[in-house]
Amino acid sequence: MMIFTIAGRELRSLFLSPLAWSILAVVQLIVAYLFLSQLDGYMEVQSQLLGMAGAPGVTEIVVTPIFGNATIILLLVVPMLTMRLVSEERRSQTLALLFSAPLSMSEIVVGKFLGVMGFLVIMVAMITLMPLSLLLGGTLDFGLLASALLGLLLLLACFTALGLFMSTLTDQPTVAAISTFGVLLMLWIIDWAGSNESGHISGLFAYLSILRHFESLLRGVFDSSDVIYYLLFVTVFIGLSIRRLDADRLQH
Repeated sequence: MMIFTIAGRELRSLFLSPLAWSILAVVQLIVAYLFLSQLDGYMEVQSQLLGMAGAPGVTEIVVTPIFGNATIILLLVVPMLTMRLVSEERRSQTLALLFSAPLSMSEIVVGKFLGVMGFLVIMVAMITLMPLSLLLGGTLDFGLLASALLGLLLLLACFTALGLFMSTLTDQPTVAAISTFGVLLMLWIIDWAGSNESGHISGLFAYLSILRHFESLLRGVFDSSDVIYYLLFVTVFIGLSIRRLDADRLQH
């Protein structure tokens, strides 16, 4: 299918870029440092935990915080990966050539989306190898690990879909990156704006918060509403990207 051809092209172009390799190296370095710090902290309190009934294990103390910290790092990284998807082609005036190809806008948009997601999946797989290395000397809660991993991948899919849409709105990659980060940050902290003095959070703002749904999965609480929220988010912004490119194609 042409979707996978476009996805492969985008993935290859990322690995041909020094920016992508730099991002991959820096993210792994930071996450590895945080992982070792969490592991060191766990080793210090391990003897105390042995005497506690229902004490949290290594998955709760070491693994889930790593995935939580990784989301903050990737909140900064993903806009840099998505900023060139369409805006660079518009700036270099190659978008008209893409429109003239026997491809639908859906194939172009979904292909570009999957290309970036392929890169992010590789990055997440490398991050996941760190907690899996703990199996050499202990056990893990695989249910909690799978829930956290699912939450991270769904969150990254939302980051990518929004970044792709922002890239369709401008011919300046830098503007696309800053806009993507700004909107993601707003959705990240929107529940703060909906909290009152007593700390109660409005149901609407809590539902719109992209972080709230991830926190549930990070705790191992699998709720279909969280998954539906992320799938709707991705579908909406991919749909908006397709409509935006359709409008551009009509102008050409």
